[in-house]
Amino acid sequence: MLRYIDSKKMGRSDLGWLNSHFHFSFAEYYNPDNMQFGILRVINDDQVLPDTGFDLHPHKNMEIISYVINGELTHADSMGNRQTLTRGQVQYMSAGTGVVHSEHNRGKELLRFLQIWILPDKNNHQPSYGDFRFSWSDRENTWLALATSFANTASKAPIHIHADINAFATSLEQGKSLDFPVEPGRQAYLVLIEGAAEINGITLNMRDALEIQEENISLTARETSHVLIIEMAKG
Repeated sequence: MLRYIDSKKMGRSDLGWLNSHFHFSFAEYYNPDNMQFGILRVINDDQVLPDTGFDLHPHKNMEIISYVINGELTHADSMGNRQTLTRGQVQYMSAGTGVVHSEHNRGKELLRFLQIWILPDKNNHQPSYGDFRFSWSDRENTWLALATSFANTASKAPIHIHADINAFATSLEQGKSLDFPVEPGRQAYLVLIEGAAEINGITLNMRDALEIQEENISLTARETSHVLIIEMAKG
């Protein structure tokens, strides 16, 4: 089963320094029928102006992934970590028993990134942080494994979190196609980050999304397309 999500109908917020599209209920956007997809609780498509950002704030019992689309994302936290990531790079954090962090755009260009929250397999993990500087070429016309669970020893993904997910990204050239299987008992959430593509006869444009349940998909790029997919247990 496939369900198309039109980005024009997503929750929106414009604070001047921050412009956001909310895939699920978040902040001032509340829809009781759109709280989460399986264990995927938040995907925010955030655009942050230079010299602004999210000041220190707390998190607890959430697995958090940030995927940089354009610009520079600078992270700092109460564990002593401070890193700056750029296009196609990923940071991840297990908030566990509690952590305080900030995220800023210290660069000169507009920052765009996906903020992703995933419910953990249990509460009160020890907080942790990491990042991975993926090469852009590793996702060109193929699925690049980004993240998986600690229990999935078969995955090639370098990032491990406390949740049963598998995250992939691709940059697919115009006219090329990729398949993605979603097995029985599993589901996936796909975000068309940039470009335009067709999936099983459904056209997606920039920021559109697709819920996939127990169905294999074929993705064909109508123009060069940047795609993220998060696969998980159905529920």
